Amino acid sequence: MLPGEASHATFTIYYHRQPEFGIVKKSTKTIFTCQSCGYQAPKWMGKCPDCGGWDSFVEERQAASGPLAVKRDAAVAPSTPVPIDSIEIENDQRLLTTIQEFDRVLGGGIVAGTLILIGGDPGIGKSTLMLQALYGLAGQGRKVLYVSGEESIRQIRLRSKRLGSVSANILVVSEVEVDSILAMIAATHPEVVVIDSIQTMFSGELGSAPGSVSQVREATVRLMLMAKRSGIPTFLVGHVTKDGAIAGPKLLEHMVDTVLYFEGDRNHIFRVLRAVKNRFGSTNEIGVFEMKDKGLDEVANPSAVFLSERPASAAGSVVAASMEGTRPILVELQALTSGTSFGTPRRTILGLDANRVALLAAVMEKKVGMHLMGYDIFMNVAGGVKVVEPAVDLAIVGAIASSFLDKPVPGQTVVIGEIGLTGEVRAIGQAEQRILEARKMGFTRCVLPHSNLRRLPAMEGIDIAGVSSVSEAIENLF
Repeated sequence: MLPGEASHATFTIYYHRQPEFGIVKKSTKTIFTCQSCGYQAPKWMGKCPDCGGWDSFVEERQAASGPLAVKRDAAVAPSTPVPIDSIEIENDQRLLTTIQEFDRVLGGGIVAGTLILIGGDPGIGKSTLMLQALYGLAGQGRKVLYVSGEESIRQIRLRSKRLGSVSANILVVSEVEVDSILAMIAATHPEVVVIDSIQTMFSGELGSAPGSVSQVREATVRLMLMAKRSGIPTFLVGHVTKDGAIAGPKLLEHMVDTVLYFEGDRNHIFRVLRAVKNRFGSTNEIGVFEMKDKGLDEVANPSAVFLSERPASAAGSVVAASMEGTRPILVELQALTSGTSFGTPRRTILGLDANRVALLAAVMEKKVGMHLMGYDIFMNVAGGVKVVEPAVDLAIVGAIASSFLDKPVPGQTVVIGEIGLTGEVRAIGQAEQRILEARKMGFTRCVLPHSNLRRLPAMEGIDIAGVSSVSEAIENLF
């Protein structure tokens, strides 16, 4: 045998023995996926060209049929287009959880076949809210399923006992495999399903770890198809990143019908449930809850709660009427101005848009003559609420001026209005609802834009003053 022939035979034997040692075959394809945005590349890159994230690419095994291949049941006929006016709505009634704050944020209840994503910081109360909502549905005789990928069934039982949410109609299971969960749903036929959390779900067809972009996307697609075909409302509990966004690709929020954020400080007793996307209701509604030892308790009158500890005759404190969807809420804005010891004054803002506050401070310097460049400005919304609408501009200016002049605003005064860059006070929407809420809470005076004053009906029990500019508003308040 020639030397060349011996070496060729040895190479052939070694090549065929590769699978015995667990070496990956060439037919198995891998792809690198950005864990921040889902961008895919054939090779590893240090920086994602789509979102700009560094060191976010992870190698994942790609299934032969693609990462998003969904198996179609042979018994399910392919879909065909039909005229929209020929579609009959069999049951358009929504399911009520008996938690009024939760039902209002959802748009009046749970729609059949909807897919709802709820996110929030760790320990904020997402799992507690889901368990209490399921208990409200179970009390109506509905069979519900709670799937946990983070807790054992014993741990769920202990938490349910502490919350007083024990019912025979609540089925619980600890499972992370998507196929097993879908088979379980088909066997038990629940009316509502909760997946806690979507980042723990796992599909054996993908080689990536649970929580990766491919796994989250695959699990969401399968659960979405299950919800649409069966009409079972499904809740997905999602983790959030350090920036406050729901972990996983942005595609996750596009696939679901409703996106809810559970906001609030874990060290604070109040929680705010806010809808940022809702195909079946308003995206401006909020629900206010109070964390107690027995779980979350809904707050029916948030204005009274947020103003309960308001100091009397304190400089820098102003009450504003903010609209959250269809509900007016009175909030207390606090400001503190102090001489700066640095070259650049600080602007520390909590609960408000920091850029908006800086803009209003510049307007006060230019149009009113208050020299704020040598002062640090600290602002806060009492109660941990976030207010983003421009209708609180006049209250922000009033709070800063009150602290700067060290003169308190009259205690029974509510201030509302939007401010332009030229110092004019512009009209706001739903002024009548805001004034009625202020009068109900015992306020006797309201300062608002003069253009709104002409369109308001006559109101008894509250004095309404209209202003046209920032300087006129400050003279009216002080």
